[in-house]
Amino acid sequence: MRIHVQNPPDEVLFPITPEQWDAALSRYPDLDDLQVSFSSDPAGLDPALAEAEVVVTWTKIVHAQMMGGDLGGRAPKLRMVFCTSAGIDRLLPLDWLPPGVVLLNNRGTHARKAGEFGIMALLMLANHVPFFADRQREAQWQPRFGSVLAGRTAVVVGLGSLGGAIAEHARHFGMRVIGVRHGNTPHPACEKVVPQQELDSILPEAEFLVLACPLTPETQNLMDRRRFGLLPKDAKLFNIGRGPLWDQDALCDLLEAGHLGAAVTDVTVPEPLPPDHRAWRTPNLLVTPHMSADDPGTYNDRSLDILLENIRAERAGQELPNLIRPDRGY
Repeated sequence: MRIHVQNPPDEVLFPITPEQWDAALSRYPDLDDLQVSFSSDPAGLDPALAEAEVVVTWTKIVHAQMMGGDLGGRAPKLRMVFCTSAGIDRLLPLDWLPPGVVLLNNRGTHARKAGEFGIMALLMLANHVPFFADRQREAQWQPRFGSVLAGRTAVVVGLGSLGGAIAEHARHFGMRVIGVRHGNTPHPACEKVVPQQELDSILPEAEFLVLACPLTPETQNLMDRRRFGLLPKDAKLFNIGRGPLWDQDALCDLLEAGHLGAAVTDVTVPEPLPPDHRAWRTPNLLVTPHMSADDPGTYNDRSLDILLENIRAERAGQELPNLIRPDRGY
């Protein structure tokens, strides 16, 4: 099987290297027949596509260089596209994929880092860190006392690798965790799980709300102004999913009005957030620049393990663990 890795030009933190590839193959000795090529030059993609059966690359490269035109003609042997990110919303719909070609994401790569960042965010919210960040900028000494997480209720929307990891940490801290997902399959970290259609019924219980679901047509603007109003006064929120999962202006309005207690968000609309955007100055809102789930020291190793696990599954005639399902959008 011929595999081509297309890195972004000038990438310094996350390029997949031949050394990382060799290390990954050493962990999967049964896949020693794989042949791999590398390029970081955009002009190098088309010659590689002519022979590649698997392309490993970033969503932004797929979006810019593979979605337009006749991909089937450019890549007659292509069987699989593996994106080194979990979210593939910018690639929908998948009508650009030739028949018989599957799209995989690297769902699972982010779990450990996202789980740690998520419990950090909940601890920051419980201890008023966004409030103290505002006071520090104003040089004000204004004590406000926080609470332990144990016994508090967290509603986690999305129980994939990100949300599931955060839910597990929250449970270990003694929180009561309610999960929201596409169906109602139980999750070991959750006291109960409800389908997304029943979100309204549990929002009044959400002292802490975590958004960790994929962005799909069904989750776009999931938390609108009406649903923010269903949250208890002083509710605290963390968004690690995508900026369009919530109405950002409504969030800012309700933080300014004091209905919502505080929020931490790693995602915004747009990204990057312009210097004059109101979110930078909204009280009790802490913004981080979409970096919460990425660890340069482990990211590529885990991503390549996931790719090779999927190749192994394909050869065994098994379901591909990271297959993107067009009907779900993730």
